[in-house]
Amino acid sequence: MEIMSLINALPGAAAQGLIWGIMAIGVYLTYRILDIADLTVDGSMCTGGAVCIMMMLAGNNVWISMAAALAAGMAAGLVTGLFHTFMGIPAILSGILSQLGLWSVNLKIMGKANQAINVDKFPLLVSMRFNKNVPFFKNTILIVVLVTVILIAILYWFFGTELGCSLRATGCNGKMARAQGINTDFSRVLGLMISNGLVAFSGALLTQYQGFADINMGRGAIVIGLAAVIIGEAVFGKIFKNFGFKLLSVSFGSIIYYLVLQVVIWRGIDTDLLKLLSALVVAVFLAIPVWKEKYFSGIGKKSGGPGKNLQERGGRA
Repeated sequence: MEIMSLINALPGAAAQGLIWGIMAIGVYLTYRILDIADLTVDGSMCTGGAVCIMMMLAGNNVWISMAAALAAGMAAGLVTGLFHTFMGIPAILSGILSQLGLWSVNLKIMGKANQAINVDKFPLLVSMRFNKNVPFFKNTILIVVLVTVILIAILYWFFGTELGCSLRATGCNGKMARAQGINTDFSRVLGLMISNGLVAFSGALLTQYQGFADINMGRGAIVIGLAAVIIGEAVFGKIFKNFGFKLLSVSFGSIIYYLVLQVVIWRGIDTDLLKLLSALVVAVFLAIPVWKEKYFSGIGKKSGGPGKNLQERGGRA
């Protein structure tokens, strides 16, 4: 019976992992492309959910509500970008300031700490109740998979354009990008807007899925996003070399994260420790490349002998 309870919970974990995977793709864009750890996502996740639910409660179509959530997230990213570029505030502090301000903004949007929406009264795109025993075309997993594939295709196309390449160049080497005539401030602002737009879009889907928006729903989102990015790279990094597949690996990493989380809960681990466990997983995976470089590469150089060391330094044996 215990195994059956775990199996029954897996579709829900996979659906939730896919939804958070869209948020993780947004984190990937700032963390890997722009080389910024943007903490705005802890606030913009809730902003997307709050805007979506209030728009739907006001009688708007689900797609219009989700588009509004996307726009609200992009506005949050714009504020962070202006803090960083126009005002000269360090990127990580800019994200913290935006996240702090969004707490009040989100409360004002919802009018209170949480808002609920009933799947029986509103035509939601996804819901917990759509995981099983529903027509194939209404299944939450299928819908979120399609949305994820479309988003990845759009991002793959965009980052192949001249503007997208300028964003990648800015994150790779800002000084060189400026020397090539790229407006790096604009690139950073645009990158933060796209990232937080995706995060808010994910928040809009999550709100529909769980049936409510809560002021705390985005707390710790950056840790989950980084966990998904790092797990995806660790598991699929040697297989997926193409940029589009790298984005897909982030989504897979989020699914793996939530499946593991479900197993941990099933094993009876105290749920109060889940955030600590997530932080430790991210810390360990971030440390692995450093450990490999510091300890294991040193062993390889010693075993290669002095001649090999000279060659590696550009000298001759």
